[in-house]
Amino acid sequence: MDVIKTEQEFKEQAARSSSLVVVHFLAEWAPQCSQVTDALIELKNDPQCAKANVQFIQVEAEDVPEVSMHYEIEAVPTVILLRQGKAVDRINGVKILEMTEKVRQNAGNNSVIMPTKKAEPKEKLEDRLKRLINSHEVMLFIKGEPDAPRCGFSKTIVGLLKDRNVAFGTFDILTDNEVRQGLKTYSDWQLYPQVYVNGELIGGLDIVKELIENDEFEDTFPKQVPLEERLKILVNKSRVMLFMKGDRTGPKCGFSRQAIDMMNKTGIEYETFDILTDEDVRQGLKDFSEYRTYPQLYVSGELVGGLDIMKEMESAGELIDAVKES
Repeated sequence: MDVIKTEQEFKEQAARSSSLVVVHFLAEWAPQCSQVTDALIELKNDPQCAKANVQFIQVEAEDVPEVSMHYEIEAVPTVILLRQGKAVDRINGVKILEMTEKVRQNAGNNSVIMPTKKAEPKEKLEDRLKRLINSHEVMLFIKGEPDAPRCGFSKTIVGLLKDRNVAFGTFDILTDNEVRQGLKTYSDWQLYPQVYVNGELIGGLDIVKELIENDEFEDTFPKQVPLEERLKILVNKSRVMLFMKGDRTGPKCGFSRQAIDMMNKTGIEYETFDILTDEDVRQGLKDFSEYRTYPQLYVSGELVGGLDIMKEMESAGELIDAVKES
């Protein structure tokens, strides 16, 4: 069974297919997913499915958050049945018989597209821009991502900051036209990239180059600290810290959304860190905490655990005691 690792792969193999596509959203840490995988392998060899050219693919839900968010994956295993990228049915959890029947039923016919949920009220743009600008000490708005810039100016400024060991977060303006256009007015700066330090606009690539030429760069940008020291600072930034994909107002995967929902129910103040904006933190925290998946919850600098642990604690009525001040 094909395993999808990127949003682009998903679009090519699933979103554009006119035949039925069975998508299994799973996670390494959830052993029940293997039961669904085994059942889907049998279905793949089913004569009815083979005749209808049904495609079967798997998606690591946490590794492709854009796809998981689009199809509102909030738990694993979840199986979505698609035609031309549109969901025609879904099966939540380990329901082998129901899944088998639905796949066979949909194999040879066009089903009614499932209605989507009503969109939740959007955060005000100005508030969102302030939050993004202040999400990291140094915040860089570019086209693309640090490891894959999508214009020469973005590539150059990323290189300049990396060469000088500056720790920075990023936001890909190509993914959100509202931010892309709104930031021009908010900052009165029409070009990209844009770099901010402590919430204040420094400027674009030309300004950064001038700072370097005039030996003013080090006075403007904070000095880099070793990653381990930086991680210690981050896990202690607030008494309760949640490291996740996205943030509390815009989680970018179903697992992060579930963690946010649980934390909000406790009524306890907490802060979040978006690991998608900082690859060093995203990878480094796995070794630092010896915990490989996200989200990760810390209290007073100590790891409580991930989503599975949070769920167990909530079910046992222990989560609120774990996060409240003693």
